[in-house]
Amino acid sequence: MLLAIATAFLGGLILNFMPCVFPIIFLKAFGLVKQSGDPRRLRREGLAFFVGTLLAMMVLGSLLLALRAGGIAVGWGFQLQSPMVVVVLTLVMFGSGLNLAGLFEFGIGIQRVGQQMDHREGILGAALTGALAVVVATPCAGPFMAGALGYALVQPALIGLTVFASLATGVAAPFTFLSFMPGLARRLPRPGAWMGTMKHALAFPMFGAAAWLVWVFSLQTGSSGLALMLACVVGFSFLCWLYGMAQRRAAAGQKTQVLQVATVMGALALCTVVVMRGGALGRQRPSDASGMAISGIIVPDNIRPIAWTAARVAQEQAAGRPVFVDFSAAWCLQCQVNEKAVLSKQRFRQLISKTNAAYLVADSTNYDPAIEKAMSDLDRTGLPLYLVYPAGGGRPVILPQLLTFETINTALSAALRKKS
Repeated sequence: MLLAIATAFLGGLILNFMPCVFPIIFLKAFGLVKQSGDPRRLRREGLAFFVGTLLAMMVLGSLLLALRAGGIAVGWGFQLQSPMVVVVLTLVMFGSGLNLAGLFEFGIGIQRVGQQMDHREGILGAALTGALAVVVATPCAGPFMAGALGYALVQPALIGLTVFASLATGVAAPFTFLSFMPGLARRLPRPGAWMGTMKHALAFPMFGAAAWLVWVFSLQTGSSGLALMLACVVGFSFLCWLYGMAQRRAAAGQKTQVLQVATVMGALALCTVVVMRGGALGRQRPSDASGMAISGIIVPDNIRPIAWTAARVAQEQAAGRPVFVDFSAAWCLQCQVNEKAVLSKQRFRQLISKTNAAYLVADSTNYDPAIEKAMSDLDRTGLPLYLVYPAGGGRPVILPQLLTFETINTALSAALRKKS
């Protein structure tokens, strides 16, 4: 238990530097520059960020534990298997980018209320930022996390939630630590005109995250879903522009309540239509010509991956072949890195051919209970997951999530030696 808590904390720390989380954390740290002269306010925002992160992680962990207790096999990042969730996250990321780019200002009314409450306008924003960091962290399962999460999900709820709390503490620790160190905060650059330029520049990581989510949505729903999402993004941009125009008119003393209400209602209606339609499209899983769903999987030349099933693994082992299994998903960033760096390379293709290994892909872009159960049986809940089964039968060897060619080579060579 202590080892799981410690590794979950380390995994949370590492998540801060993963591409799915770093832009959000950096954006919040950027806000410290504005408040570097107010230690009390820094501490309040640091605590709010920690509480938001912790509460979001507890909600996510509780839901995950409850679903598994109810017999539903789900793993870390399970919410991104839902196209409806991907739609919402896409619009959140894209809207954040438009906000940073200056198309409109978000939260002015909240800030004015906050200013009447002892200057606490930053607390809610800090808490929501912490919660958002947890949500977007789920596509990443960095080093140390897999074993800790696998342990948490097979333990009683109290122990499992303790591990999730440790993970949240790791995610929140860097920002919270900085907020309680006024000396470090004072070393940050002084506020100035450069902040406007930096704010606009930070819009582009948000646009990048939104583009990646649009790609994930297209793999989950097919070309019809992609067309729907792109139309939604264009319409959403137009509504944000109208809202920003209303804000500028309000600043000039003109009445704009009707325009603002109309744009907000239009945005809600647009999102509702896309969410409902996206959920329907998500139930129609796209497949390749052979009927195998390979969403986001890079297929090496002359090496066709086989759709994973437990029966197929047993069949290939019985035929005297070692088996390499790639548990992956389009929304898993580390999976895509490993695909590009290792699994799409010529020497990997040559290794599969040389060892006569079967190359199986378990695509978890959309929810598949059989895949989730297979991972759960191995006490693994996060992607990526790579397995090498020995020829002739036997339990698999679990490879590291940071995949290298040498690791695969060693495992397949060992699998062949077991056969002999």
